[in-house]
Amino acid sequence: MITKDGRFAYEAAGDPDATPLIFLHGIGGAARAWRQQLARFSTQFRAIAWDMPGYGKSAPLASVSIAALADALQQFIEQLGATTPILVGHSIGGMIVQKWLAQSPKPARAIVLAQTSPAFGKADGDWQKSFIAARLGPLDRGETMKSLAPSLVKELVGDDPDPKGMELARECMASVPETSYRAMMLALMGFDQRGTLKDISVPTLLLSGSKDNNAPAPMMAKTATFIPSSEYVELAGVGHLANLERPDAFDEALGRFLNSVATKT
Repeated sequence: MITKDGRFAYEAAGDPDATPLIFLHGIGGAARAWRQQLARFSTQFRAIAWDMPGYGKSAPLASVSIAALADALQQFIEQLGATTPILVGHSIGGMIVQKWLAQSPKPARAIVLAQTSPAFGKADGDWQKSFIAARLGPLDRGETMKSLAPSLVKELVGDDPDPKGMELARECMASVPETSYRAMMLALMGFDQRGTLKDISVPTLLLSGSKDNNAPAPMMAKTATFIPSSEYVELAGVGHLANLERPDAFDEALGRFLNSVATKT
């Protein structure tokens, strides 16, 4: 589906009048990476997954930054008429959610920060430099997203990932436009919302994987201590792509949180 303004492509399932539950994918993802979750949660919610700007049929941004992506998220929400949504952000999607909340606290019913971080750090940091070089270097040397997809996905996942989920992860990664992948990687530079964690006032689930090297579980557990109404769940043996690696475990953790939010409200 495409929004009325023609800017955003998305997939959706469930009653249009139900509470909106919006899923935001990571740098190597796509709306379709959330299809199991859309099916699972469409009985209770209007379950929606966007193609991030520059992905799928969503229009690219003129200039890519986390702040610009957060503005785009607000415009997407307005296009859908999705008042007081619950937002589930994975990886860079979780950074966009944090920025969206900070830019001018919008009404969200609850948020889920899945395998993400409150900061990436400065462009001159050694870890940041090597992270970017490891991902963009092969493209500079003539590889393509399609040729890199199997190795990129393999290094992201933990123990015994679901074969169908891995097939979908590789397919999503292979179809990311190289220009969008590069722009999103560079947009991570300097991202830092650590100072605004204390201002997050809605129920928040932080969901980590014990084998995630990109958003390590101990860092996410620490992040949870700064958010007033948060809970922290760690999925054992899971890497960075929880909803595709262990979809049932991911859905169970998300479902428990969503039920607790429904009870509170």
